[in-house]
Amino acid sequence: MASLLAMPLGTLPAVFPMEAETASAHPGILVAAALLGIATIVVLITVCKIHPFLSLMFGSVVMALVAGVPLLDVFDSFTKGLGSTVGSVGVLIVLGSMIGALLIKSGGADTIVDSIIGRTSTSKLPWAMALIAFIIGIPLFFEVGVVLLIPVVLMVARKSHVNVLLIGVPALAGLVCLHGFVPPHPGPLIAIDALGANLGLTLGIGLIIAIPAVIIGGPLVAPMMARAIPDLQPKELISTDEPVPAEHRPGFFASIMIVLLPVILMMLRSVVEMTSLNVPVLTTALLFLGEPVVALLSSVIYGAFALGMRGGRGLQGVSDIIGSSLPPIAGILLIVGAGGGFKQTLVDSGIADVIGNWLSGLPLSPLLAAWLVAVFIRLATGSATVATITAAGLVAHLAEGMEPISLALMVLAIGAGSLFMSHVNDAGFWLVKEYFGMTVGQTFKTWSALTTIISIVGIVMVEIIHLFV
Repeated sequence: MASLLAMPLGTLPAVFPMEAETASAHPGILVAAALLGIATIVVLITVCKIHPFLSLMFGSVVMALVAGVPLLDVFDSFTKGLGSTVGSVGVLIVLGSMIGALLIKSGGADTIVDSIIGRTSTSKLPWAMALIAFIIGIPLFFEVGVVLLIPVVLMVARKSHVNVLLIGVPALAGLVCLHGFVPPHPGPLIAIDALGANLGLTLGIGLIIAIPAVIIGGPLVAPMMARAIPDLQPKELISTDEPVPAEHRPGFFASIMIVLLPVILMMLRSVVEMTSLNVPVLTTALLFLGEPVVALLSSVIYGAFALGMRGGRGLQGVSDIIGSSLPPIAGILLIVGAGGGFKQTLVDSGIADVIGNWLSGLPLSPLLAAWLVAVFIRLATGSATVATITAAGLVAHLAEGMEPISLALMVLAIGAGSLFMSHVNDAGFWLVKEYFGMTVGQTFKTWSALTTIISIVGIVMVEIIHLFV
């Protein structure tokens, strides 16, 4: 130890690199670094009971040091990823929470829930939620869909006196399948472009694959998960002091529009982008209003006047409702941001490229190889979009000379792989965990299992379709 302390700073990088140089660790060391980082997070949270935010920070440090990142730079990727995640997903979560507060405290959620329960038997509720999520999720990013549907899911579960997983799992299944299989979600669109696949063909086959994946991963699996965790009590994200009198509640159309408005705006943007519509002023307006942040902000403004002002509330009352939505999500924002920081550390270390290049050289069928590449990048980085983009680039050479339908199937194989087993390095893992008030172990048993089932059903459907075309 004395000899170590006596060493000049210039000789320390062999122990902990101090200079800001690019690490060039052996591929095996990079993979080991990722595994040690993830293991650190799991142990700190489950055994040591350390808060997930700090656990993710410590896991990032362990991973970075083992991978050979200079000591003075170990937090660079983490802070960059945290800022990027909070700046994108975080803003959507905040706006979605405001929409949820306006929907619930105005009595609009009660109107929607009463309408759903009044027309659907308890046994059919999981199917109804899966259908709603499937329809609404077509133009939405996964995070946007989650923050829009969670208040409705929690309210339906409470009103119908059923386990929240019975309602929430089908809703999540619908959103997950759309995120991985159906354009205009970013992952499939980029894979289509990278492989030169036909968008319309991929969209059609993607819907065919998504339907059984939603059914199996949602309504069929949800009862088993609900029985496995019978006493789950979700957090009260938005407290309601007392029920809103029926005469002060908004109507069904006014209530549902606060959810549908951003969906409509983003769908119109997608139509403009896919059709290359070019009408002066109109095109620019639709592209602007269809930006996720703008669309959600528009819904907040609509909700403030159409829902918040009801019952004699003034602008101060509306401001109080919106303000009440922020404290409950502070912890969620930090944890989701830390998950983004850990993911960025993994990406910057080069682990995704190491795994992808190795798998793409294995003697496997192109579709299965594409799925496996996406699976391993998903497990390493935690991001479905990153897994899709990276895998598409790594296996592009396998797609040369393929027929259009085979190209579409390869895009969907990558999409299926990108959904495989969401875990602690995925911001979505922490989003679902915190919204549903689950432990890490319970989140693995439900959310991680759900994404794994959908991924496997997806690749099986891809292979079945490939046999008949």
